[in-house]
Amino acid sequence: MRALLWLTLVSLLHVATASAAVKADGYDAFWLWGGVSSQDVLAKAKTLYVLQGQISSSRNERYRRVNFFAQGMPVSRLPQEELWIVYRAHTLRWPESVYTQLLGQLNRWQQAGNNVVGIQIDFDARTRYLNEYVDFLRDLRQRLPDNYQLSITGLMDWSSNADASVIGELKGVIDEVVVQTYQGRHSIPDYKAYLPRLSRLGLPFKVGLIQGGEWNAPAYLERSEGFSGYVVFLQNPQ
Repeated sequence: MRALLWLTLVSLLHVATASAAVKADGYDAFWLWGGVSSQDVLAKAKTLYVLQGQISSSRNERYRRVNFFAQGMPVSRLPQEELWIVYRAHTLRWPESVYTQLLGQLNRWQQAGNNVVGIQIDFDARTRYLNEYVDFLRDLRQRLPDNYQLSITGLMDWSSNADASVIGELKGVIDEVVVQTYQGRHSIPDYKAYLPRLSRLGLPFKVGLIQGGEWNAPAYLERSEGFSGYVVFLQNPQ
């Protein structure tokens, strides 16, 4: 009877652990998008990735212009130790005006008294188009002042399906990739299958989690070559 009770408790613990929700108060680095209410965890956050703009092309076939849309909070002095300025890209064909606006924002955040580490590009680069993305990032890296780093978000299937030689071209171009374990507002159901391969990217990487999503950290992850922490995407309570 005791053995049966013990096995039952172990099974319940295993299930609870496997489906543990991501609690933001266990982390210190966060994505902060526009429209997300302030949360207590921000008071102890060390690093923020703050959305500041979206780059997209118009749907007008005749006049396909690329526009920069400012988003997120206004420029202000934030208490966090490190600040990344994030841009959501829907196209990689940027005119000079977009680069001018982007660099201008970086300078304004820096002048406001923040320690701006660099910029992060949030672009869903499918594996087959990584070559084009690498070329874009190489050009962007050359445009950035030397005191700024370059971060990107990455898809989990890069570790399994991307050409290793193409991924290798990112070395020396980007300073980190934050691999997202979620899609939309929910964790990817089979995220665990990709985790063992992340170190094969050969790049400094962090793991991106969604607040309230599923996460069960494997013991080997923190020992993986290149692993440097987590970033949690904050969202409003549902």
